[in-house]
Amino acid sequence: MTEKALPHEWTLSPERGSLTLIKFGVRTALRLGRSRARLFLYPICFYFLLSSAGARRASRAYLARALGRRPLVSDIFRHFLTFASCLLDRVFLLNERTDDYDIRAEGEEILQGIEAAGGGCLLFGAHFGSFEVARATGRRRAELQISLLMYEENAKKVRDALAAVNPRLAAEVIGLGQLDSMIIVAERLRRGHFIGLLADRHFEGKNLARHEFLGAPAAFPRGPFQLAAMLRRPVVMMFGVYRGGNHYDLVFETLAPALETRPADVEAWVDEVMRRYVERLEHYCREAPFNWFNFYDFWR
Repeated sequence: MTEKALPHEWTLSPERGSLTLIKFGVRTALRLGRSRARLFLYPICFYFLLSSAGARRASRAYLARALGRRPLVSDIFRHFLTFASCLLDRVFLLNERTDDYDIRAEGEEILQGIEAAGGGCLLFGAHFGSFEVARATGRRRAELQISLLMYEENAKKVRDALAAVNPRLAAEVIGLGQLDSMIIVAERLRRGHFIGLLADRHFEGKNLARHEFLGAPAAFPRGPFQLAAMLRRPVVMMFGVYRGGNHYDLVFETLAPALETRPADVEAWVDEVMRRYVERLEHYCREAPFNWFNFYDFWR
């Protein structure tokens, strides 16, 4: 079932921080090192626990669904801390400091098979865990190129942030909404690139489908899945699940194989792949609940 809805508050609220603060934070973290920089996460998360009523409320509502019980204050703090830990690790991963991380990959043979067939794949993630784990792992292999596809407004913010963290990576972001966006995507796929999308959030509240997710219907954007039907490339779900300390599990699962022709019933194909995506996202939310980073009312 499709629907239209108002934009979520995550698209409307002002960004916390600035590029100047990002640059200062990056320099400080890299100078201190990961272990000492992590000590600052505890007072920061405690501050947000006290001051961010909306995020606290959203965390409590989500955790109640994922944990199957009423969350404790310590659960909400752990949720914030997991988010902050992944943000800090992003600084080190984007600067190619991967040696200090224990990253275990599951399903890597899926990508190897796609590479052997000529490459070109859509990687569907979510605001769950760390997408940077996949990109950092991919950069270890010169032949594996990963780009990010996102809405132009967010793409600009991410490009600016990446330029502040590691300028060489800003070109990996492709903004949707420009006249040449799909040309760039098609060309990179033709060259064997892996194109990453975060397929759980919608931007304008349009072209949505509601699927049962953690006990209640939630709206997911159809656009990424319609794009997959149009491009006919393999679709692989990817999550970098944070396990605490320096441990990540990098998981790949096939959502849809490459299509030889456009599906006879595109809408039915889209609905089926979406259903599979939401089911697996729910599985990982229950299995690693503190990795969910949508701090707004997702079920509204």
